[in-house]
Parts: sequence; C-alpha cells; structure tokens
Amino acid sequence: MTHPCPNHLIGCPGNIIRDGYFKRQEDCKRIQRLRCRACGARFSAATFTATYRQKKRRINAPLARLLSSNVSLRRSAWLLRVNRKTVERKLVFLGAKYRRLNRSYRRKRRGTIREAQLDDLITKENSKLKPLSVSLIVEGGSRRILATEVARIPAFGHLAKLAIEKYGKRTDEHPAALERLFSEVAPLMHVNARIKSDEHQRYRVVIKKHLPSAEHLSFKSERATVAGQGELKKGGFDPIFTVNHSCAMLRANLSRLVRKTWNTTKSVERLRDHLEIFIWFYNHRLLPPELTPI
Repeated sequence: MTHPCPNHLIGCPGNIIRDGYFKRQEDCKRIQRLRCRACGARFSAATFTATYRQKKRRINAPLARLLSSNVSLRRSAWLLRVNRKTVERKLVFLGAKYRRLNRSYRRKRRGTIREAQLDDLITKENSKLKPLSVSLIVEGGSRRILATEVARIPAFGHLAKLAIEKYGKRTDEHPAALERLFSEVAPLMHVNARIKSDEHQRYRVVIKKHLPSAEHLSFKSERATVAGQGELKKGGFDPIFTVNHSCAMLRANLSRLVRKTWNTTKSVERLRDHLEIFIWFYNHRLLPPELTPI
C-alpha cells in the first residue's frame, strides 16, 4: 500500500493492509479503510488528502470558478446553497491550494522566461483612504501571470491629508512587496531576459538588484480609456499592453477589484488568496495553450 501509518509516517513499510470500506456521508463515495499491522492504527485512504474532514468538499471546484468570474463571496454562498462563513473558510483553503500549484508551475519554468512585463494595480482596503497596490509580472509571449504581490500604501492626491487625519500615517509597503515579487520570479528569468514596464522609479532599482543582466525598457504612461476598467490605454500601440490587459482581466473577474463597486477587500490576506485562485484559473483555464503574442 502507498499510504503511511499516521502513528509513524516513515515507518511500517508493507504493514498497511486493507480493512473494509465505508460510505462517506457528504458525497456517498466509497472509501477504503486501512490498518497498520505493526501498531494496530486504523485510518482510511482519505486521511492524508487535503480535503480531510471537510463537510462541503463538493463546492471546492465550483466555488473556485465563481470567485474567478466576478462573483462575490456572499452571492457565491447563495448560489451554492451554503453559509457565507463556509465560503469565507473555503477562500482560505483554496488560496493555499492554488498558491502551491502556482509555485509548482513556477518551479517548472526556472530560467525559461525571456520577456516579462511589470505593472501595478491600485485598489483599496475597505476605504479609498486606505489604498493597496497589487504588483504583477506577466510573461510577454504566453500572457501568463507569473506572480503578484499586495502592499499597503499611503493615500495620495487630494485624499492624502484626509487619510492622515482619519487613520494616521500609513506605512508604505510597496518597496518590500517588489522585493518579495522579484525574489519569487527572478529564478524564472533567462539570463538575458527583457523586462518592460512604465517609468515608475522603483522598478529600475529592484530589477537592477535582482536581474543585473536583464534588459529593462521603460515607457511613458499613457492616458487610460474607459474600456478595460481604466487599465487599457487610449491611442495606438501600447508597448506594455500585455500587462495592462492582465490588470483589466483582474478588475473584470475579481469582484473586489471592480471600480465603483460595493465589494471591497476587508483583509489583505484574503485578497492574496483570491489572487492565487484567479492566477491558476486564468493561466490554465482561460488562456488557450498556444497564444499569439500581443
């Protein structure tokens, strides 16, 4: 048997025997019971699965599709006929699951990415006075999202003074988020990779630090158009259209990122979980296997 004994995970080779079956109540699936002849421990084939002891495992896959299709947590709970708290717990579980899958995908791509595009998307943490920055890096040819990082940033523009009066001084976590992002994606890059971005001053510093041999091309930001939730640009050719299009897809498919909406992020960690779910769904379900670079 391939299943280890729960009392000694690396011991009891060959001592695990079949010990009947039981029908799981949640989905009526027939599950193999197992027993260790060395210590007498009894367990089942489901003991070491990620969904062990989950009562609503049947909603995991449909919930991931709903959360990647601009459906809110509350509406997902209504559609799946479960409690909202169940969906909130599932978001944490699914976020951890797809984070592992996304990291596994990145390990397979080590040293293969020759072109990538970098940009930031601005959203909010419950209030416009508490903005968040979502940094993402996208592969140039395949359009696959390689990684994202979320950072708290201070309010800017005409809201800066009001934000300080109401919430106090807010720490700028954007530099640290860029460091984490490039620590994750730097091993993926080819030694002579090309990175495209806008003229954000922090990009040049972090790219030079983590990818000293890479070619960095920066382009002046253009005026946004209404189409694409304000992420696509007016005018003609956009040299970083791929990453801008990915930002537009995030805003169109994550209810908490849509502009002028009452669905807002209450927790930065839950936003990170939501992004991990969408990244896997976008890379492996929405994008066709072969793409023409844009």
